[in-house]
Amino acid sequence: TKGKINKYECFLECLLLNYSSASSTSSSCRLREHFSLNGMYQKGDVILGGLFEVHYFTVFPELSFTSEPQQLYCEGFTSCGFQQAQTMAFAVDEINRDPDLLPNIKLGYQLYDDCQKLGVSLRAALSLASGTEKEFLLDDNCSGSPPVLGIVGDPGSTNSIAISSKDHYWKCPSCIPKAHFDDRGKYPSFFRTIPSDSFQVRAMIQILRRLGWTWVGLLFSDDDYGVHAARSFQSSLAESGGCVAYSQVLPKDNRPTELQRIVGEIKSSSARVVVVFSNEAYLLPLVDEVVVQNVKGLQWIASEAWTTSSVFHTPRLMPYLGGTLGIAIRRGEIPGLRDFLLSIRPNDQPDNNPGNNMVKQFWEAVFGCRLEPPAGWVEAGGDVCTGQEDLRDVETNCGDVSELRPEYNVYKAVYALAHALHDLMQCVPGTGPFSGNRCASLQRLEHWQLVHYLERVNFTTGFGDRVSFDDNGDALAIYDILNWAWLQDGSVQVENVGVIDESAPAGQELTLDEDRIFWNFESRKPPRSVCSESCPPGTRVARKKGEPVCCFDCISCAEGEVSNTTEDFWSSPERDLCIPKGVEFLSYQESLGISLMTASLLGALICAVVLGIFTHYRNTPVVKANNSELSFLLLLSLKLCFLCSLLFIGRPRLWTCQLRHAAFGISFVLCVSCILVKTMVVLAVFRTSKPGGKASLKWFGAGQQRGTVLVLTSFQAAICTAWLVSASPTPHKNMRYHNDKIVYECVVGSVAGFGALLGYIGLLAFLSFLLAFLARNLPDNFNEAKFITFSMLIFCAVWISFVPAYISSPGKYADAVEIFAILASSFGILVALFGPKCYIILLRPERNTKKALMGRASTKT
Repeated sequence: TKGKINKYECFLECLLLNYSSASSTSSSCRLREHFSLNGMYQKGDVILGGLFEVHYFTVFPELSFTSEPQQLYCEGFTSCGFQQAQTMAFAVDEINRDPDLLPNIKLGYQLYDDCQKLGVSLRAALSLASGTEKEFLLDDNCSGSPPVLGIVGDPGSTNSIAISSKDHYWKCPSCIPKAHFDDRGKYPSFFRTIPSDSFQVRAMIQILRRLGWTWVGLLFSDDDYGVHAARSFQSSLAESGGCVAYSQVLPKDNRPTELQRIVGEIKSSSARVVVVFSNEAYLLPLVDEVVVQNVKGLQWIASEAWTTSSVFHTPRLMPYLGGTLGIAIRRGEIPGLRDFLLSIRPNDQPDNNPGNNMVKQFWEAVFGCRLEPPAGWVEAGGDVCTGQEDLRDVETNCGDVSELRPEYNVYKAVYALAHALHDLMQCVPGTGPFSGNRCASLQRLEHWQLVHYLERVNFTTGFGDRVSFDDNGDALAIYDILNWAWLQDGSVQVENVGVIDESAPAGQELTLDEDRIFWNFESRKPPRSVCSESCPPGTRVARKKGEPVCCFDCISCAEGEVSNTTEDFWSSPERDLCIPKGVEFLSYQESLGISLMTASLLGALICAVVLGIFTHYRNTPVVKANNSELSFLLLLSLKLCFLCSLLFIGRPRLWTCQLRHAAFGISFVLCVSCILVKTMVVLAVFRTSKPGGKASLKWFGAGQQRGTVLVLTSFQAAICTAWLVSASPTPHKNMRYHNDKIVYECVVGSVAGFGALLGYIGLLAFLSFLLAFLARNLPDNFNEAKFITFSMLIFCAVWISFVPAYISSPGKYADAVEIFAILASSFGILVALFGPKCYIILLRPERNTKKALMGRASTKT
């Protein structure tokens, strides 16, 4: 029972503590206990350890805690685990024959069967750490190098984590082909030759998304591998928009009632896809119950732990498991391994080690005989093995090297340890990587020293794969995607239908050939596995209270609603189709835009004509008497005012939104500044004409006039720059005015900036109006002040009325109001200031004389 297993593990923990205490207090280093384990052994100068799942079932003894317990024993031989152990033996033999790798050092190995149980793994790891032969590498104080310098395996997560947690008892780095944990800080001496479970989970999520499966069942084993993988899968699936229909833990004790309950839930669930994180030992009893309840029509997704397990490839299970998709370790090739496997003979193994029985157990399992028959075996009709039987004469997977997946990673793990040890032995004294430039010594080797070299391993296998480890101790993240094809003759063919490669460019990690996938359904198509089908046109999703997000109802859309991501569209009258919303802005193609554009261009043209007239008649008294330089500058600024209104027409862009207000503000300040300076000059001239006022004009020469205009305009340029830098105007799609229309407009960004721009223009205009109003009663030859007063009156009236009109106008009409204000104020200044002068120049030339101007002045005086 489960309780008995826990007691047994407690006993092992006590034994570990007893061993540690004895080692630290004894005057000599000696073994306190021997375990009975299945294993393989070969002597060498340096010993490498290995833990493999050769059996998948363990029979535990009854524990009374009053006497020493009997030895446990394992049942259920698996050729896969044995082949992995033999692959390690082959790799060690190949390295010993290589003159360039570890010359003058012979590698040996000590391999144990962990029987897929934590208690057995701890016993095996303790035996590797303490040694099963004479401790020739340890001194009397139990210091020096451990009996094994590295361990390949254990493949199970729970076993590996438990072994690593005892790291203070033995110092031995491990290169693990299949372990599943992701805490590098807690397990710094563990390395993996396959990717971690976090990548396996991401690979599964990509497959589910590719095939449109958002509603899946989840089964996982009750161990560290299953629990950690399931937790990661659930969170990743939720992030990708999927949901777990049910989540069940596979029981350790295979209780029939629990298995019946789990299969019952699978049968009643609407999820057609079942994801399983487990090994075959946990899963096989559940599959038997699936057969009993005849649960068909499911798509199984296999984790790496059982994808390649041949125990499921039987005609009895294929109607239920056929079409399974699974994640598998990357396949490799090992030249010479097949001949090595087929040349195994039990008589070739040394007999002086009672634990060297793994080959014997394999031989008896394959040929159905006994090498050392017990009493009554022959009489009962049992066969006796000679040890000379030929493996080629029987059907076995032993010589099958077409799908070397875990075996290939065992092979890489052994070579990684060998290369690390080789680099360590090549260290030149005085140039070492450790403190004081020291090198590591094989007789006094610390585990962290070998870890240092393992972290820097970089070599290429004969198959062409580069082997190195990242900061987490992981190798290149890549998986094959396998599919169990159920053939007509009842056999099973495992097909490679895709690849998951994390090193590929983003979005291209998954390659899946769906046409090659065998679907175990009548339709021969992938199943649908969703909690709720997508809502049809004209309806929207409504969450069900207390249900996962994948389960929802579909209700009719409200007016204008199609989805929450189609803001640029509006529903058709039938509410079953998305149609683009209407777009509204002040366009050059509509009548309002054309009218305003025409007025703008007409104003600019009139300015150009007036400028031409003034240039042609620049030497006449009317032009000269009204400060020709400021008049030319004023006409230029008015032309810019007319043209800047064109920036308010057309679809708003970022550059037009930023430029329109800056151009408008600077142009009008330039215009009003010229008028203000002209007003000040008029007043100065009048004061000069009075007795004692001759010195007044020295402050209003041509240079001072230009400088004043420049300074006043520079203030506005500074305001515009600060506005654009701090909160620039930007284009905006406004949907508040109309449900079925998008109004394109420019938001000012900073109301304070826009207010400062208008306020500065208003301040200059008010000063001009005030000064001109004070000078309105000057003699006729100074009646420029009257025209300035009138022009500024128009200007101020227009812009005072602009503010409320602009605020109350929606959409494109706000732009039209602003353009109208620009044009009205510009035309008002142009007509008021330059209309009377052009009338005299063109229609009353007799008044365009100095005598006429002076005569009118003397008459008034």
